[in-house]
Amino acid sequence: MVRAISQRPSALAWLMAAAVAMGLCWYQVVNLLPLSDGRGFELNRILLFNSVLPRAAVALLSGAALGLSGALLQQVLRNPIADPSTLGISAGAQFAMTTATLFAPALMDSARETVALLGGLAVVAFLITVTWKRGLEPITVVLAGMVVSLIAMALSATLILANGEYMMSLLIWGSGSLTQQGWDHAQAIALALSVSLLAAFLLIRPLEILGLDDASARSLGVNLLSLRLLALAVAVWLATTVTAEVGVIGFIGLAAPAFARLCGARSQKNVFVAAPLIGAAILWLADGLVQLAAAGSAEMVPTGAATALLGGPLLLYLLPRLRLARHASVSMSPSPVRRLARPLLPLLVILFLVLGMIVSALLVGRGPDGWSVATGQLLDDLLPFRAPRIAAAAVAGAMLAAAGMILQRMTDNPLASPEVLGVSAGAGVGLAAVLFTFPAPTMGTRLTGAVIGVLVALIALLSVAGQQEKNSERLLLGGLAVGALCNALVNAAMITGDARAFQLLAWISGSTNQTTWTEASAALAVALALLGLLPLMTRWLEILPLGADHARAVGLPLQMTRMTLTLFAAGLTAAASLIVGPLSFVGLVAPHMARLLGFGRAHHQLLAAILIGAGLMTGADWLSRIVSFPYQLPLGLFASLIGGPYLIWLLRRNR
Repeated sequence: MVRAISQRPSALAWLMAAAVAMGLCWYQVVNLLPLSDGRGFELNRILLFNSVLPRAAVALLSGAALGLSGALLQQVLRNPIADPSTLGISAGAQFAMTTATLFAPALMDSARETVALLGGLAVVAFLITVTWKRGLEPITVVLAGMVVSLIAMALSATLILANGEYMMSLLIWGSGSLTQQGWDHAQAIALALSVSLLAAFLLIRPLEILGLDDASARSLGVNLLSLRLLALAVAVWLATTVTAEVGVIGFIGLAAPAFARLCGARSQKNVFVAAPLIGAAILWLADGLVQLAAAGSAEMVPTGAATALLGGPLLLYLLPRLRLARHASVSMSPSPVRRLARPLLPLLVILFLVLGMIVSALLVGRGPDGWSVATGQLLDDLLPFRAPRIAAAAVAGAMLAAAGMILQRMTDNPLASPEVLGVSAGAGVGLAAVLFTFPAPTMGTRLTGAVIGVLVALIALLSVAGQQEKNSERLLLGGLAVGALCNALVNAAMITGDARAFQLLAWISGSTNQTTWTEASAALAVALALLGLLPLMTRWLEILPLGADHARAVGLPLQMTRMTLTLFAAGLTAAASLIVGPLSFVGLVAPHMARLLGFGRAHHQLLAAILIGAGLMTGADWLSRIVSFPYQLPLGLFASLIGGPYLIWLLRRNR
């Protein structure tokens, strides 16, 4: 009785949301009803039956399909935060369609759904391969999906940049535009949803058993592998069908099952009934509000981008309420390694190798006549182009490495880095705010906006995750939430399609092709100012991994220490992200490599990480310049193709 009373307000809230959505839709219908004198009737009738009503149907069907897809994924993977967005399924489908549009456009006419399905299945197969050894642990699956999603986003941005305004329209459509010109999309989604609902309800009983541990499920006669593959195939088909028809609709698959359970749905049957209904209500209401905000003009923000704004706050809301499966934590402290007794000589060796890499990047390259070593007049001609980008790349790598080392030590989490925790994406929010506020922002103005964006993201993350020494898994999930929200804001700004959108696209891919001495000098000045003060804080970095109790015992002022380190990490991340974009993973890789080489003390690890970060980014810049000559790959993207697999390797390790 008490449960029924407590559930009634939630049900009434969703009924009210559906009623508001219906009212917004009816408002549009009324405006298109036949006029009394007959004038304009034909055009209104066409708009009503070929645009307004199909759009409402697509919103309802897409929301229901994504809600069911999320419910299936969460049950099969035993993961309360699994959905097509967090697992990278939608991003994989969109990247497959972007690639097909560019290289095989005929497939997009005849087999668009198949292309999207193959992209989504490829992502799922990759996630299963990576995480099967760890028993599909929720944190591991979501982090691997995050890496796939970020890399797919950067690759899509690179293709769009390379093909100008022709592909820019695909970006706007791919952001989840529900604009319709007929009933074809609604029919395709309705077919997939009908078949999937039938399959889901036929699988309810074994899926209920799948909620138990693997041993109990096997003892009851459930074929785990076949059941998981079948349910995953249905969920991926639903998600990729929606992506193929209307683009990426973010986080409906996460929100609908979560709200269904918060409303009291306990059995899998109830979840399968409630999640599609709630998903349909959310998307229908969001689309009605988007059209109302557009006020009859062209949409400035597609519905998918608007719903993506729900993802970050929703994850942050669910974070304290998650009950994660008991597995070996991916965030536990790494196994100890042998420390170097005399670290000075190895540091000198690393310094020599980094200098050699910088010299090689300056002198060695490819031209129309093949490989060459630039000397004399040729070197003088090339230096104005090569030197600024190499200097900027080296400085950015050093700053990201220092920021990653600060975050890993401050949170005692070996997977913490500006990229993994999503704070690099905060620089994009600050940059977008500056670009859309000032007509011609200077480098200093952009840097200020980026610093504020990173600082806000980092403070929000640390404050929400809280007590990270006890709940370091939730720090990673909080980073996923912050990154999702920041990326949604940046995408919403990009789809305006003007010159500022191309600047944001270039930032996402991390291109250094147009770097000048002005930008390189500004980055170098910030690096000297911030990195020069870090040696004074190495005692803090030595004590913080021991825990809050030990820090207080030795008289360390925790609040002031963490705030100071947060400010330094924000400044370093913002300055570096302006140059190489949000996706390089150097902030993760460099501190790890320093530790694995035996640099255990904080000041030794800091110096080694800075040198390794500078060398990695310089090498990535050099390779991005020569691998596909005469075309140049974006530096941030190329570095992520090195750092992303490293993160996947870390996730596959037992410890």
